[in-house]
Amino acid sequence: MVAVDTDVMGRGSDELGKTLMKGFLFAVSQLPSLPKTVLFYNGGAHLTCRGSASLEDIKALADKGVDIRTCGTCLNFYGLTDKLEVGSVTNMYEIVETLAQAGKVVKP
Repeated sequence: MVAVDTDVMGRGSDELGKTLMKGFLFAVSQLPSLPKTVLFYNGGAHLTCRGSASLEDIKALADKGVDIRTCGTCLNFYGLTDKLEVGSVTNMYEIVETLAQAGKVVKP
């Protein structure tokens, strides 16, 4: 399972971080063994919404059967509830349960 809590990868330049995150999500979409679930929360919620540079890669994951879930509280906080383009809305209980049951969690 993959947990994405920001729309940038790494620290330093946010511009570079956005490019790295796009590359990371594309690379995940090309893996021969895909994750079962990808969770998006906090700033990561932006990535599953209209206007995201990574939207096509995330949609490709969903089309391949990966469960895409975005935190509803986060969507509300950022005013993105009506902009979600891929996957389903989840809550903290489900996020904690998914993380706790995962054999391995990958974070960019």
